[in-house]
Amino acid sequence: MNYNHHKQAALAAGMLASVALAGTANAQTSDRLLNALIKKGVLTESEAKDVQAETKMDDGYAPASTGFLIVNSAVKNLELFGDVRLRYEYRTAETASSTSNGSTLAKDRWRYALRFGLKGEAYDNFYYGLRLETSANPRSTWVTFGGEKISSSNNGTTAASAGPFGKNDDTIGVGLAYVGWKPVKTEDFVTDITLGKMVNPLYTTAMTWDPDLTPEGAAERFTYKSAGGNTGKNAGDLELSANFGQFVYQAVTPTGTGKLPADSFLLAWQLGAKYNFDKDISAKIGPSLYNYTSHGAASGFNSTFIGQGSTSGQNSVNSTTGFFSYNQTGINDLLVLDIPAQVDFKIGKYNARVFGDFALNLNGNARATDAYNASLGLAGIQPITGGAQTDQDKAYQVGFAITNGKGDLVPGKNLAKNTWEFRTYWQHIEQYALDVNLIDSDFFEGRANLEGIYAAVAYCPANNVITTVRYGYADRIDKKLGTGGSNLDLPTINPAARYQLIQLDLTLKF
Repeated sequence: MNYNHHKQAALAAGMLASVALAGTANAQTSDRLLNALIKKGVLTESEAKDVQAETKMDDGYAPASTGFLIVNSAVKNLELFGDVRLRYEYRTAETASSTSNGSTLAKDRWRYALRFGLKGEAYDNFYYGLRLETSANPRSTWVTFGGEKISSSNNGTTAASAGPFGKNDDTIGVGLAYVGWKPVKTEDFVTDITLGKMVNPLYTTAMTWDPDLTPEGAAERFTYKSAGGNTGKNAGDLELSANFGQFVYQAVTPTGTGKLPADSFLLAWQLGAKYNFDKDISAKIGPSLYNYTSHGAASGFNSTFIGQGSTSGQNSVNSTTGFFSYNQTGINDLLVLDIPAQVDFKIGKYNARVFGDFALNLNGNARATDAYNASLGLAGIQPITGGAQTDQDKAYQVGFAITNGKGDLVPGKNLAKNTWEFRTYWQHIEQYALDVNLIDSDFFEGRANLEGIYAAVAYCPANNVITTVRYGYADRIDKKLGTGGSNLDLPTINPAARYQLIQLDLTLKF
């Protein structure tokens, strides 16, 4: 390389460094700059490669600047994301027992939720994600203005917090922490493996999984697209998938000596298909099977689910243990077949969807029988008259949505200005049909043996800003049974009747 070329190469390296420090270009921009210099005859291809090498650190981890943020070059890209949500909520339910029928418990509160994270791609088809969020509750990221003191025991009772402007419940937890890899990634076929605390990798509805839950463990997804990656655009396009999950439901701490107890795992097995009839009409289905490797060792998971309340209509609490007197959280006798599905189509210029879910606990008969037997002889419990209710093992949801945009606005996935959506569904969950620790804690209160209607309207007054109004009403299905489940919002009522929930939300996403 002669003197002039040395000078030109140094100039080119300086230009690249200046571009990086200014935060106005990435590696692709640098490549375009070098290509332009080659075409102009300023640099040869060999000299351009030398310039690229000289701009990197000797250890191969040169920092890449995005203005004020320096990212290690082992990371391909990085995206900051999150949201700030504000809410007014009114939640109420009545007791439904012979001694206190019609007594009402109500909560109205002002709340907020914050989620902040980063995600991106590394090289060789690896990717990652991390998110911090408010609240320690796995089924809710919401905390209450002024503080809301919630008992650390299983009964979830509340009391006044220290004020003014109490912050006793304003905790920050880890919502996501995962690493993933796509060892096979072609236009037709993708293999995707994720480890850690992750976004739910399964196709589900809120009937079976609370949307706030982020399962922990491992997941494997295999996707085949018949149209070479163009699925969703052409008539006849078909997408087939197989999704598997091994989620750590509860880690068991060993006590004493001897053989270590096994952690409790929730195993998920799902097959899926999506077919496009034309560019406007498609159908999707994802039959799934859920089973448990063991029943854990705490929080009532390891005890027999009963689901009944006391004769006074309360989830009575054992004064010694601080837990519910009658088990509301047991995961015994659960082998759940779940079949979510949807059909997307057009109504004029609007995008519409009919969606639903059907679930059957294949061990529902045993779960009902065990609940009945476990309730016999317990003092103060509301009796199950007529024996075990073995027919209460099903759940279903049927809904409709319409929007002038694309995607799902109510869950917060479509953020264009002036976009609106209306969504509604009818939901029915019988007492022994599902794992009550997973179902939506809002609609309806994370309880079984309730059926009712949900409706929501959402509107974006500006890009990335969503206003949402939600309403739900539910009542008991089988009047012989309680409303099994444990939720921190209205924990003390059982059986719950005439449940109502109103939520007014303002969300800013970034």
